[in-house]
Amino acid sequence: MATWWPTARSPSCERNEGVTLVSGLLTEAQRAVRDAARRFADGEVGPIARRIDQEDRFPRKIYKAMAELGFYGLSLGEAFGGAGMDTLSVCLVMEELARNSASVGNAFAIPVEAALFLAHHGNAAQRALIAPVLAGELIFANAMTEPDHGSDAAGIRTRAHKVDGGWHLNGVKAWVTLGGVADRLLVFARTGHGPGHNAMSCFLVDAHQDGVTRGKPEELLGMHGLEDCQIVLQDAFVPDDGVVGPVDGAFKLAMDNFNFSRLLMSSLALGVAQAALEDAVAYARTRKQFNVPILTFQAVQFMIADTATETDAARLLIHHACRLHDAGLPYVRQAAQAKLFTTDMAQRAATRSLQIHGGNGYSREYRVERLFRDARLTQIYEGTNEIQRLIIARQVEQEMAA
Repeated sequence: MATWWPTARSPSCERNEGVTLVSGLLTEAQRAVRDAARRFADGEVGPIARRIDQEDRFPRKIYKAMAELGFYGLSLGEAFGGAGMDTLSVCLVMEELARNSASVGNAFAIPVEAALFLAHHGNAAQRALIAPVLAGELIFANAMTEPDHGSDAAGIRTRAHKVDGGWHLNGVKAWVTLGGVADRLLVFARTGHGPGHNAMSCFLVDAHQDGVTRGKPEELLGMHGLEDCQIVLQDAFVPDDGVVGPVDGAFKLAMDNFNFSRLLMSSLALGVAQAALEDAVAYARTRKQFNVPILTFQAVQFMIADTATETDAARLLIHHACRLHDAGLPYVRQAAQAKLFTTDMAQRAATRSLQIHGGNGYSREYRVERLFRDARLTQIYEGTNEIQRLIIARQVEQEMAA
């Protein structure tokens, strides 16, 4: 398997934009993995990003290439075949991928999270699946959201009934990213009759088995190429050893996973914002009005200044939350703050960049049109930004009451 680490000291792929703000604080290993991700993203992902968006098909070749570089196991322990690096390293890779294609960044997050989830909560047989996940040979998808239950995760209706030797699962899952190409599903279902947060379990389901049906592909505004679809479960049998973690205890596991995932999604939004900033500056340098580049106009300069300031602030929020997580310190509030600020900021950055592009920004000939569409979803998934505000307020109240 090819890996990201250099055999000799390689030149750093620095750029003059906001990433230099934190470069001096990164370790040599973190810079090496960031630079490898940048080379791959700029060389392999960027040239086909528009085609992924237009064709709306899963980029299996890119997915496999990321596995060959060892990206999926960066933060996984070496005992499971990972590199044993930190969360910040994963987020650095995410930013570089999403700067070229938010869809590829989104696809990158799923095997990273699946491998960590199985390593932390799976039994021996389930952990044996980690190796093919890291190799890009086994595609996972997370199935929690339902048509009527998104933010209210505790209210899901998919139910698992106990039968001899296992469980029968019945229900409908919605917006399942990679659902159309997944080999295995992590399905969250109700297994008890008490409050939702005390009666939820996680099941490892073979996506190809009887009782599992994939709905038609979702036609989405952005984030194309991820094969989102509904998953319908009709008496889908899962043996007893297919339960991941404790029976009735999966809600806490899911919430813990959301906290980690918010760091990845914040970094995805940051990559989109960075791309929007770069495109805005490049366009403003060459576009002329009244015989001068529009970059000389104060109105344009102010928009660029605001985006540059906000991307720097977002990057520091994300990196701070990552370091708290890696130090084993509480980071729930910081992860929610990073997700809230960065995703709102990414939408503003894409909007400003599109405005600087004028009518051209509204054309699909320019990347900023895709950035504008992709940025919007980041404010919704992994907990809407309204939910992030509730989490932050609750955490602040608890901290001040302590």
